[in-house]
Amino acid sequence: MPKIETTGRLFYNLLGKTIDDEQLEEVFPVAKAELDGHEDDLLKIELNDTNRPDLWSAAGIARQLKAYWGKEAPLYDFFSTAEETFDSEGRELIIDASAKEVRPYSIGFAAKGHKVSEDELEALIQSQEKLCSNFGRKRKTIAIGIYRSNLITYPVHYRGADPDTTKFIPLGMDRELTLREICSEHPKGKEYGPIVSDSKVFPYLHDDKGETLSFPPVINSAHIGAVEVGDENLFLELSGTDLHDLLLTASILACDMSDLGYEILPVKVSFPEETEFGREITVPYYFQEPISCTLSQVHKTLGEPMSGDDAVAALKRMGIYAIYDEDTIWATVPEWRNDFLHPVDLVEDIMIGYGLGNFQPEMPQDFTVGRLSPAEELGRKVKDLMVGLGFQEMMYNYLGSKREYVDNMRFPAEKCIFISNPMSENYEVVRPSVIPSLLESESVSAHAPFPHKIFEVGKIAFLDEKENSGTTTRNSLGFLASDSVMGYNEVSSIVNTLFYFLGKEYQLSALEGDGRFIPGRCARIMLGEQDVGVFGEIHPAVLENWGSQTPTIACEVDLDLLMN
Repeated sequence: MPKIETTGRLFYNLLGKTIDDEQLEEVFPVAKAELDGHEDDLLKIELNDTNRPDLWSAAGIARQLKAYWGKEAPLYDFFSTAEETFDSEGRELIIDASAKEVRPYSIGFAAKGHKVSEDELEALIQSQEKLCSNFGRKRKTIAIGIYRSNLITYPVHYRGADPDTTKFIPLGMDRELTLREICSEHPKGKEYGPIVSDSKVFPYLHDDKGETLSFPPVINSAHIGAVEVGDENLFLELSGTDLHDLLLTASILACDMSDLGYEILPVKVSFPEETEFGREITVPYYFQEPISCTLSQVHKTLGEPMSGDDAVAALKRMGIYAIYDEDTIWATVPEWRNDFLHPVDLVEDIMIGYGLGNFQPEMPQDFTVGRLSPAEELGRKVKDLMVGLGFQEMMYNYLGSKREYVDNMRFPAEKCIFISNPMSENYEVVRPSVIPSLLESESVSAHAPFPHKIFEVGKIAFLDEKENSGTTTRNSLGFLASDSVMGYNEVSSIVNTLFYFLGKEYQLSALEGDGRFIPGRCARIMLGEQDVGVFGEIHPAVLENWGSQTPTIACEVDLDLLMN
């Protein structure tokens, strides 16, 4: 979870009063935070929610606590909308089409009227790092630069530049380097250069006179990008891959800086092509949609018969303006938040704003006895039997890559469940079988003495038109054995022993068209007319895909069907 540090001097100034550590610990849960330490004037705060990046700063926490104490939420009147746009007074950021090849979006805003103190500069840098590292996935999706606005000649230009001819003096150095040299010689280049180093062009930010601002997401220039204590005019630029996240991050920073005493100045951003917000937007930009929930849903979720006025008042203590009308609570999402994905998210804020201490504890009305489910009892019995047969138990992830579950196994992709927004290709498919997991272990175990005998009792999932969700999840046993003498007779003998001790009479039928096994050296396991599993000798092509050389047998049994 994110952790931040702030001086008590800055935090209490933002809060409007000084309170002791005991009071902080009592009220911090409202901001999903806890006091992690207080040394001299330094407050260490741990945040318990990654969905609220607006709370990852002293200003954000202070804003939330003040709202909870009844102070009106600040009116931030510098946000443009689709209907109303503020005059940017010539401040413009122009994105060239070449940037699309490497890092398509860049937005920004300016600030003036307040000389930054040492505490405030450290707070801004901390917010910059936390938002880029946690919310921006270590600058992969969001990178933030802070610059001296009075040294900039607008408009600012963002484009894809030739990494071998574009050069400037980076922050922390005293000589010019090309963008490619920065990636190999500058400490920040070594750390963040790989984000863009495989592209033909690198992101580059400069003003209308050609003066360099930065090489995002790596390093600022040593001139315009070297903000110091006492600077009064600032320009903040955010580059990345997701426009929604960039706009939210800009909104958070703008609100924080406004709370610090800055006047926020809008910047017009011109894109090379149409976006969902248009070809031109003025940042800071309000894009959030209203959220609603019914009062009956609040009652059902929280178990508290509060009135509509109570719910509206609770949201007000969370800094959210809301109204109640005909059993529905309508809320306007604050500029600095975008975490309302479902009505239950609004119910959560009602709960926190109402006060957890105001919910009366109730004794459970139902009496239950804890015990193992039939599926768990069967699973434990199967594990004991497999260990008795000389197998070692394994445990695996339920998500993997298409290469592992489909390509290597010669398994039809149309039977698999694919994740629509995977973190990486390593977690894009829900496993349809235990056997690929076992083969992955076998592929890296050539150095271990043979025979290799491993198993897992775990879950698999696959597409199923008969289910309402279109998918089904099953408890499955998979086992694998590898040795120079392993063949059909060996796996058949293990299956026979297993089913004998499970007290199940089974028959075998021919298994055809399963590319995982050698044709004629595999079979289906049948309980009456029900197909409950497969076993056989793994096909040499599958073994080759996994880099294994030793003959291997495998079996998979649907344990849920054995309980019928």
